Amino acid sequence: MFNTEGECGTGAVVPWAGRLWAITYGPHLVRGSSDKLYEITPELQQVVRPESVGGTNANRMIHEESNQLFIGPYVIAADATVRVIDRSVMPGRLTGTSRHWADPVNKVHFATMEEGLYSVDVNSLAVSGDIKDGNGGITSPTDPATISSTLPGYHGKGLYTHGDVVIYSNNGDAAPAAQTDPTTESGALGEWHGSGDWQLVRRNQFTEVTGPAGIVGGSRTADDPVWAVGWDYRSIILQIRRNDEWVTFRLPKSSHSYDGAHGWNTEWPRIREVGQGEDLLMTMHGAFWRFPAAFDIGSAAGIRPRSSYLKVIGDFARWGDRIVLGSDDTAQAEFYNKRRHKGNLIGPGQSQSNLWFVDPGQLDDLGFAIGRGSVWDDDEVPAATPSDPFLIAGFDRRVLHLSHGSSEPVTFDLELDADGSGAFSRWQRVTVPANGYQWIPMPSHVLGEWIRLTTDRAATRVTATVSMRQLDERPAEADAMFDGLAGIGDTAVTGGLVRARGGNLRSLAFVVDRPTANGPQSVGYYEMDGNFELKKVEDPDSDAWHRLNCAIPTGVLDVDAASVLVIDDAGRRWRLPKFNAAYETSAPLGPERIDREICTERDLFNAHGTFYEVPAENAGGFAKMRPIATHGRRIKDYCSYRGMAILTGVRDDAPAGEHIVRSTDGKTALWVGAVDDLWKLGRPRGVGGPWKNTSVVAGQPSDPYLMTAYEEKFIALSHQGEAAVDFDVQVDITGEGNWVSYRTFTVERQLRHRFPVHFSAYWVRVVASTSVVASAQLTYS
Repeated sequence: MFNTEGECGTGAVVPWAGRLWAITYGPHLVRGSSDKLYEITPELQQVVRPESVGGTNANRMIHEESNQLFIGPYVIAADATVRVIDRSVMPGRLTGTSRHWADPVNKVHFATMEEGLYSVDVNSLAVSGDIKDGNGGITSPTDPATISSTLPGYHGKGLYTHGDVVIYSNNGDAAPAAQTDPTTESGALGEWHGSGDWQLVRRNQFTEVTGPAGIVGGSRTADDPVWAVGWDYRSIILQIRRNDEWVTFRLPKSSHSYDGAHGWNTEWPRIREVGQGEDLLMTMHGAFWRFPAAFDIGSAAGIRPRSSYLKVIGDFARWGDRIVLGSDDTAQAEFYNKRRHKGNLIGPGQSQSNLWFVDPGQLDDLGFAIGRGSVWDDDEVPAATPSDPFLIAGFDRRVLHLSHGSSEPVTFDLELDADGSGAFSRWQRVTVPANGYQWIPMPSHVLGEWIRLTTDRAATRVTATVSMRQLDERPAEADAMFDGLAGIGDTAVTGGLVRARGGNLRSLAFVVDRPTANGPQSVGYYEMDGNFELKKVEDPDSDAWHRLNCAIPTGVLDVDAASVLVIDDAGRRWRLPKFNAAYETSAPLGPERIDREICTERDLFNAHGTFYEVPAENAGGFAKMRPIATHGRRIKDYCSYRGMAILTGVRDDAPAGEHIVRSTDGKTALWVGAVDDLWKLGRPRGVGGPWKNTSVVAGQPSDPYLMTAYEEKFIALSHQGEAAVDFDVQVDITGEGNWVSYRTFTVERQLRHRFPVHFSAYWVRVVASTSVVASAQLTYS
């Protein structure tokens, strides 16, 4: 699916009338755009509906009484007849459709991203305004909306009706600070009671609002709960509405790429029925979750992580024997996601996305599940006041980090809810010294759905954060699907620069080289179309243009004796593991791509044989990165095209197959697959650290070295001094510079320590008690 806008996200996918229907969106298009309504037949033929008017739309609802699907501004009858609501009388970025609060048989509500609310007659499609859209409002000349909303936040997401209450969420803020600082106060959850303005429920970023009735847009009975999912910089927030009150739970985050306070990085996380019995599917912060359809107050058990993913998923649905994921794959405009490691790389020529049809079992077989998050993060905490419950079930490796800045010791009561009934009982009582820190393992035999904490006194700068992960059982060896990629030492290969072309050409440009004794030599310029035909094209101008505008920068990533050193655009230093010394010599095909956005608003970072996910700077940047896989391959370049990940650097003897597309002249090839195939390149591993025979200054911390998401972790400490040296091994427990002392080791000459299997943090650094030549090297295996 293509458009001519700055991005081409999938706003909604819904099975209806024997077909699958999908809409795309571009950014901030309130009255229409080049986006389309797509009809996909059971034979997977794509039909672009002539009724298409476009816009930034992500709403969908099935209205049961009239037997119609509402998707974007389109109304689709049971016989697949399409009508269109006039955008001139209902402007705005349509983000949600729900049952009408007063006349659900004959009307539905539409909400916009700028907090507008409309009522629409399901038969005549007549529009009336309830609250003005923030772009300028309706509005219908016969019934103009007169209310301009003062609900805080910006960038609306969800809409759902419970009885006579309409519930709305937004996940962003227009304040300038929201574009740079993910801790900025942002977003809102609101209610509307039939008149007046939205009423604020909670000032946080919220996305999905739904309940057991799901896509029908409103609760079927007064006893149905309402679920609202959002987040703040601490963790994911799950709100449940019951008896006109909201109850709060918290869940960990897998990826931090969604954390921008402006709300743009998040798209539309959902909770949807996908044909798996009582388990619904939830997407949130880069993880698939099992979400029980019966989840409620007093029955709050069963939420479980399934796997991590890299795709940006706008919507999903069950269709036949597959789950269909609609993504936001390739954005022509990279918005704020710029950094020096990309050089002057030009963006894709045209925005595009695709539908991904997966077997339901695949949702448990992508990236291993990881969860990090806090109930308190440098907060002022009153005495004897329980925190929100935090999910701990479903993870094999778990550690709780506690720290505070009070001048007196603080005692924490750790309480567990064993079965989701809401009955908490004390598990441990832990006293943390003044201005202190303590970590508490939570072995898998400690059973419970939720944990909550209280303190015995009012305390300052309190942090209670968890780091959890499932056992990463991936082998070190890559899956066979990657056999065609060049390994270290391979020279009988071709590879080059790739880019999705513009001008509505819908093809992929591939500038091909081959290694020789005198350096890379040109093979020619190739293009691949939507039928996977890769052909050589005699076009020296395109060859030269791509070599200039897609050039791989050099000198933007440092490797020294200790480790890989990343210096970001703000001058901050970060260190990563090394995998093989061959990456420190000249590559057969010349410089290899370090950094590129191949999923909208997040980068794929390639350093010393490992792929990492790096959020945009406004969502944490390198501080919140995570390893994906250690590939140990010679990958020249990579990009996104038609919803797929394209890798270059293929061996000459790699046969054409499911993932290898060979050129028609047989002289080159590309690797083609899903970006989430990359998890199968091999478990993250490597060796490195902040120091290696480094002259260190007493009391001066080393650079941070990445720790999160690695399985087995060892540290080796040594020095060349005459007397014993104390090494204070410190960890950043939140990824926000919250450094605490894990343990101080007294080292005579050398020492090796294995971190407990359940222990993890974001970053690790070392401080020596004496100025000395020292080494601090970590092995992740």
